Amino acid sequence: MSREIVQELTFFAHSVLMGLAITFVYDWIRVLRRLFKHGTLLTSLEDLFFWLVCGLAVFYMLYRENNGTLRWFAVMGATIGMVFYKIMIRNMFVNIMSTCLHKIMWFLFRILQFVLKPLKRLFCAGETLVLHMAKSLEKCKKFVKKRLTVCIKTLRMVLCKR
Repeated sequence: MSREIVQELTFFAHSVLMGLAITFVYDWIRVLRRLFKHGTLLTSLEDLFFWLVCGLAVFYMLYRENNGTLRWFAVMGATIGMVFYKIMIRNMFVNIMSTCLHKIMWFLFRILQFVLKPLKRLFCAGETLVLHMAKSLEKCKKFVKKRLTVCIKTLRMVLCKR
């Protein structure tokens, strides 16, 4: 084979791999969306950022491999890569990964809950102590206020008699 044909086949293979990579990365975004619920705005921003990065990656590949010239067989190669990924993987990857990561996160959360349980009890005990001290200080404040009022009245009576 001539060198040009090998170069074109390599370029086509790279475009197929780029299509596979783009679809694979987007599936990871779908997994994260299943794990953490997103609003419409955040989903739109994620998609915008994703497609900007993908556009830059494709442009870099075209620039490096083909001096920036858009070739339709490169677009076709990327499409073939995306379709091949979807036919082979479908939604199995997203379902399996989101389920596994959800179970791992649940397990880690339970471990964290178990580890932090003594701290929670300590915090609750400290909160009870602070509330008890606040009540005691309120009683002390009322007592001191009463005593001062009595002292002031007594002082007025003494001063008024003179």
